[in-house]
Amino acid sequence: MKLVTFQVTPQGPPALGALADDRVIDVVAVNRRETGSTAPALESMQALIEAGPAGLRLVQRCLESAREEERHDLGRMTLLAPLPLPMQIRDCLCFEEHIRRSVEGMKRGGEAPPPMALAMLETVRRRPVWYKANRFAVVGPDAEIVWPKYSSVMDYECEMAAVIGTRGRDIRKERAASHVFGYTIFNDFSARDAQMDEMAGGLGPAKGKDFDGANAFGPCIVTADEFDPYDARMSVYVNGEKRSENHSGTMTHRFEDVIALVSDSETLHPGEILGSGTVGGGCGMEIGRMLESGDVVELRVEGIGVLRNRVVRR
Repeated sequence: MKLVTFQVTPQGPPALGALADDRVIDVVAVNRRETGSTAPALESMQALIEAGPAGLRLVQRCLESAREEERHDLGRMTLLAPLPLPMQIRDCLCFEEHIRRSVEGMKRGGEAPPPMALAMLETVRRRPVWYKANRFAVVGPDAEIVWPKYSSVMDYECEMAAVIGTRGRDIRKERAASHVFGYTIFNDFSARDAQMDEMAGGLGPAKGKDFDGANAFGPCIVTADEFDPYDARMSVYVNGEKRSENHSGTMTHRFEDVIALVSDSETLHPGEILGSGTVGGGCGMEIGRMLESGDVVELRVEGIGVLRNRVVRR
């Protein structure tokens, strides 16, 4: 299933839905018609995640019995981030190629790569690493990203993300996939000049990543039973022009590696998000082409869809 959070009107409450034939099925409306009330599992995406398999079975029944008036054309409603307020966001570095190509891109541009970038390359070859992102800075598809006033270098990052569905601690790698609820697309927007300056201090990123709208997710969460995260084309288009294409199978470290490491002596909770890190070639720094105000960025991941956002400076 492809699950979404949507609004019928800009002032309307967020509602849980599912994509089918390029339309959104209002599963809450179906359930209310059939039962006279709203099942707790359908109150939000977080509630559905916490409900586990029983919640997904309920959504499936709603899809099968939906009437025409409970189906909405995509052009007549607004998709929000599928999980508007995640419990936690960890963005990982799982693609060694991204770091290597970023270092090469800085050299081509006449910049000396900071020592931390070179050290990071060696670390990522050995193990996944991550930072904790701002879970309050989440937006969805077609949201406008207002560039922070302290930055003049705008960049995008093409990523996937795994949404945790089952609580666990000390999760074994061979069991890690069973803890994933589903997958979505993640654009980790980055203020590169701020990021390079602050990471020289040995911590961060901070303001290079933390600004309103920095974390774009969507357009949906594809349930884990319907998506292979290691067999999908990942591409970037800016203003309709293809900038890069790569494949998710190039991950140096898989989500199972990340889950096992994160959960070592630490509990993972339903509704937490783990970003894959940027696929090789998936950001402007790697190819020497940063964003301009007004650019429309589309991240396309085969099997999930298209995450589109416009970047503006004010």
